[in-house]
Amino acid sequence: MEFTKGHGTRNDFVLLPDPDGQLDLTPELVAALCDRRQGIGADGVLRVVRAAKHPDGAGLAGEAEWFMDYWNADGSFAEMCGNGARVFVRYLIDTGLATPTGAALPVATRAGIVRARVEGDTVAIEMRRPRLHADSAATLDGLTLPGTAVDLGNPHLVCVLPAGVELSALDLSTAPGFDPALFPAGVNVEFIVAGEPVDGADEHSLMRVYERGSAETLSCGTGACAVAAVALRDADLDTGTVAVDVPGGRLTVTVTEDSCWLSGPALLVATGEVDLAAVLG
Repeated sequence: MEFTKGHGTRNDFVLLPDPDGQLDLTPELVAALCDRRQGIGADGVLRVVRAAKHPDGAGLAGEAEWFMDYWNADGSFAEMCGNGARVFVRYLIDTGLATPTGAALPVATRAGIVRARVEGDTVAIEMRRPRLHADSAATLDGLTLPGTAVDLGNPHLVCVLPAGVELSALDLSTAPGFDPALFPAGVNVEFIVAGEPVDGADEHSLMRVYERGSAETLSCGTGACAVAAVALRDADLDTGTVAVDVPGGRLTVTVTEDSCWLSGPALLVATGEVDLAAVLG
């Protein structure tokens, strides 16, 4: 089976070209491909399929040709992946499946249509405006850390660390606890502290994230958008630009009155073929 490996701020993905939806993709195969010792290794899988050829994308085929079929590393589905969408668009452009124009490129996802613009190594995608909808808390290392629930088509819990708790010292080798009544399908948990001022940004946040279905990752695009929304709220701003530093680099998030733009590098690093029998064996 052919594959391409790519990443956005070191949030890495295996991309599988399947234009006509003929690939028998299973949770077991996805988990095996994402295994960093037995398989290729990744935070998730992106199947590149025409929207009209996938049952989850067919309803959006009139708005976008391509559907991003995103799977977490454990073989579960996710509604949306911001960095994944940016890498997905990079693949479409670099392989000639889509042509960059002056207009934004639409891509279908389980969370709806996102739109992308490409400039050099940078890919920016426009998503729905983050919705802050509840107070909650995460538990980690014996600490209860208050946070804010944020909806971006997928669920997030953003926890601003109190004084005395170091971001780098958090043990994210196990999943943080959360309220299952508020997050019945699980949640991506972001932990943040404020950073020093950055030119061109209204706010600056440093973030680590535990992604449901993938454990700690070096970056999370929708997580960065959720963090930006909380940072702007805490600064009494309704709109603005936030620089979000993750272990894998820097993402720039611009929240407008009706949408959210996520911008950063998106790169393809390898192509090849994988022996499915060996991976699954």
